[in-house]
Parts: sequence; C-alpha cells; structure tokens
Amino acid sequence: MRLPDDLRAAPVTLAIAILTAVAWLIAWALGWQEPAAVGGGFIPARVAGLAGDDLPIPVLLTPLTATLVHSGFVHLLFNLVMLLFCGRSVERVLGGQGIVILYLVGAYASAAAQYAVDTGEIVPMVGASGAISAVLGAFGLLFGRNKVKVAHPGLASLLHALWLAAAWIGLQLLIGLTFETSGLRIAIAAHIGGFLAGLVLARPLLLLKWRGA
Repeated sequence: MRLPDDLRAAPVTLAIAILTAVAWLIAWALGWQEPAAVGGGFIPARVAGLAGDDLPIPVLLTPLTATLVHSGFVHLLFNLVMLLFCGRSVERVLGGQGIVILYLVGAYASAAAQYAVDTGEIVPMVGASGAISAVLGAFGLLFGRNKVKVAHPGLASLLHALWLAAAWIGLQLLIGLTFETSGLRIAIAAHIGGFLAGLVLARPLLLLKWRGA
C-alpha cells in the first residue's frame, strides 16, 4: 500500500510515529505496560532524589523514554493521529532536523514544566503528548490564519496557536477522564510546557532551515 504523498515527504515524523507505536505494541504484547510506565515514565520525585533510585533508566533520559509509554490504545492512537496530522506539515517547512529538535526539546520542556508544579510527584508521566505539544505549537504559529479581527498578523497567529493549545489540552483531559488506567493521569503543565517550547522555537528553526538551504 502506497503512503500518501504528504507523509512520504515527512519521513522523520513517520519514523517517530512508527517507533512510538512499536514500543507500545511490544510492551502491550509482553504485558509490560505497568513496569514500562514506572521504569520509563518521568517521575518528578526522582529528579528531586525522593524516589526511584533503584530504577534502571537514568532519570535524565526518562523525558524521552516516557514518550514511548502510553496508558492505553486510545491514548496512543490519539497522539499518533495528531503527530502525523501536524508533524507532516511542520516537517515540510522546518525539515527533518527541525522536527527532531522540536520533539526532543518538547519532551524535556514538558518534563521540566511538570517538575516545576510538583517536585514531589511520584506518579509517572507517560505519553508523547508533551513532545507532540511542541509540534502543535509550531504548527499553530506557522499555519495560523488571521480569522480573528486583530490588526497584527503575528498576534493573530499567536491567538490561533493558543486556541489550538486549549483544544488539545481539553481533548487530552477528556481522554484521561474516559480511559484513565493504572492511576496515570493527564499532566496539564507538561502539555503547556511543550506547547510553549514549540511557540518559541518555530521562528528560529525556520530561520535555521532557510539559512542552511
């Protein structure tokens, strides 16, 4: 089966989505979902040295490994749909390097935001939604349309991006309330942190792409 042209033009986004899906499928097939959440999820209390000294994955890597762990199939599916929908457009504009930077910085920005609001939290933060939030932030800023009556087009794009952030977080909350499992919950601060990272990085990464062209 042939991939759509817009996805074939965004190989890095597609590779991230495939890696994320395969990681969840392996954990699900082997019954490792709960150990994966504890071992690979981001636990703020570990950063503060309050928990998790015996866990195998270094705490500094867990913002990345957490993107490969999801609380269930619906959580995974929703994240992948949003990643592919927005990431394909963002990658065409910012390039493969740009989407990787967005995703990585988004993962760490989301973890930092979650740590900032509760340093003693012992519940693992899992899912790629924090990293994807950075991609959504860039998407909203780069592709926002001036549909609101604002004189400055840059402000209109920012408002469009903020509305997108509100909708994204709201949908994540609905999924969390409907399909919450194993005590895991939606980390609002993490989504905001990732989204802000995307807003901040969108323009610099665009300049970097065209200067290197």
